[in-house]
Amino acid sequence: MATDQQKGGRLAREAAMLGDLPAFGLYLDARRRRQHGMTEDQLPDGTHTPEDAADAIRRACGVQSRAELDHNEAAAAMFRRIVADFGNWKRRREGAC
Repeated sequence: MATDQQKGGRLAREAAMLGDLPAFGLYLDARRRRQHGMTEDQLPDGTHTPEDAADAIRRACGVQSRAELDHNEAAAAMFRRIVADFGNWKRRREGAC
């Protein structure tokens, strides 16, 4: 858990910017559909908001605050995996168009 002394650095800023990307919300929509065997009618694109994205990042990384990403190596490693998975999803999506 972050203390008052811990300030967010580069990873916290990256996480905030990632969560604000509309494409990241679409990635979360696609990921949720795949995980739960849902159709696009059941979970349409545009369902995940930036707040949902921030919650998803914190939950996946096991932190209460994105600032912790800069102080917790396990959380940072998970965030880097999320970024890589998102990048792979974007490349596959762009290749399909």
